[in-house]
Amino acid sequence: AVEVIELFNVLPGTKALDFWAPPDAGRPEWTASFQEDRPMVIASAFKPFVLAEYLRQVEDSLDPNSDVPISAQIGKTLQEPLDLDERVWTIGSPITNPPHLIGTMSTRTTIEAMILESDDTATDMLLNKVGPENVRSLIADLGLNQTRIPESTRQFVGYLFGDPDWQTLTWERLGPLVENSPYEPRFALNDEITMASTAGELVDFYSQVLLGQLYRYPETLAVFRTMLALKDEIAQILPLGVNTFLKGGSLDAFSDHVLSAAGGMYVAQRWVYFAMIFNWSSEEGGDVAAVAPLFANVTHTAFTTIRDRLSA
Repeated sequence: AVEVIELFNVLPGTKALDFWAPPDAGRPEWTASFQEDRPMVIASAFKPFVLAEYLRQVEDSLDPNSDVPISAQIGKTLQEPLDLDERVWTIGSPITNPPHLIGTMSTRTTIEAMILESDDTATDMLLNKVGPENVRSLIADLGLNQTRIPESTRQFVGYLFGDPDWQTLTWERLGPLVENSPYEPRFALNDEITMASTAGELVDFYSQVLLGQLYRYPETLAVFRTMLALKDEIAQILPLGVNTFLKGGSLDAFSDHVLSAAGGMYVAQRWVYFAMIFNWSSEEGGDVAAVAPLFANVTHTAFTTIRDRLSA
C-alpha cells in the first residue's frame, strides 16, 4: 500500500486515492488510500452515474414474462432516438460535433459517445432523457453524500466562464462566451454547480454497481460493464492480464486543472476497485496535456504492481 501511494507523489497539486480489494476466498482484504474522503472535482468521471440511472430506468420497462428475451428488450430500448440539436449542443463534443450534426441519435450511440470520448453533448442528451434529479436520487440511494453532478455540462461551462445567466445559457450565447471570456471566471469546485466526489465514494459506487447490486438482471449489468470497457485509457494506464471497467475525466478551466480515473479491475480472480483524483493549479503543474503523460506512466506502474502482488 505504501509503495502504491508513494508512486503518485510526483504528480502536482492535491490528490485523493483509494484502492480496495475486498476479502475473497480466504484472502484478506487489501487497501491503500490517501485523502479518500476529500471532495474534489472529478470532471467527466461523473458520467457513469448517468449511465447507471439510465439502465435502472430501462429495467423498469422490462417484462420478464415476455417471449422476447431480456437482452433483446434492452437492445430495442437502446435503439430509441434522442434529439440532437441546439437545445443540447455544447463544447467538448468530438463525436456529435455541433453544429454539424443535427437530428436524432440512438441511445446506444449516445452512451458510447459519452463514455468513449466523454462527449458532453451526448452527456446532456442522456441527462435530459433520465433527468438529473433522478441521477441525484440514485446517488443518494447508494449512500454517496458528497457526490455532486451538474444539471448539464453546458450550464457547468457557463458557470466556469462567469456568465451571470449560466442556468439559461443557450448554444448561440455559448460560442461568444467561450471565445471572448467577458466575465471573471469561477472555480470548478463550488457550491453552485460542479462535478465532484471523493475517491472513497467512487470506490463505493463501483463496488456496488459492478457486482450487480443495482440491477435485477445480469443482462443489464452486462451493458453497464460493456460500456465502461470502451475507454482507450484502459490500454494506456492498465497492464495486460486484467479485465478493467473505468471512466476518467480531465478538465482545463482557467487556472483549475483536473485528471481523474475510477472503476474496477478483475485480476487474480478477485476485484480491485479504485479511484484517483488530481486537482492542481496552472502554477503547480501546467495544463492537462503537460501532466497527462506522467499520470499515465505512474498509473500504469501502480496497477502493474497491484496485479503482480495480488497474483503472487
